[in-house]
Amino acid sequence: MTAPRLLERYRSEIHGKLREEFSYSNPHQVPNLQKIVVNVGLGEATQNPKLLEKAAEELALITGQKAVIKKARKSVANFKLRQGQPIGAMVTLRGSRMWEFFDRLTNVALPRVRDFRGTSPKAFDGRGNYTLGIREQIIFPEVDYDQVEKITGMNVTVVTSARTDAEAKALLTHLGMPFRNA
Repeated sequence: MTAPRLLERYRSEIHGKLREEFSYSNPHQVPNLQKIVVNVGLGEATQNPKLLEKAAEELALITGQKAVIKKARKSVANFKLRQGQPIGAMVTLRGSRMWEFFDRLTNVALPRVRDFRGTSPKAFDGRGNYTLGIREQIIFPEVDYDQVEKITGMNVTVVTSARTDAEAKALLTHLGMPFRNA
């Protein structure tokens, strides 16, 4: 099996650019993608469990990996939520699936967002990880618009080996993440 297109580009071009840009002495210091976590939270799943099944299927279609159903950790009376009730779905991507997903996210899905001006450069957590909120799952071409019961949003967290936000931003910019000018 061949390596994903973006991984090949990272190895041939981006790794060298980052090493030069931050003047790393050791090639292992250069930041890299470690994993991508895609999370869908559905509060309405407490009333309608079928919605969660459908959301998990769509998440599996988008990521190419089966979604894990997450259950509530605590009971919250105001939200009519009991401990152990299914409330969301998540997928953790590593390896070639992670690279393929990031490539599709930056080059296919994000440009399909209505009135898209770029992603926020302020969504870093201080440790080199980036979280992006997506309002509609229908921006991904794998999702059939006619089969969608409910438009759901998702959080995409890109975990990098970068130690600072500046290093992580440089890595994601070189990989093709379209940051807007803040």
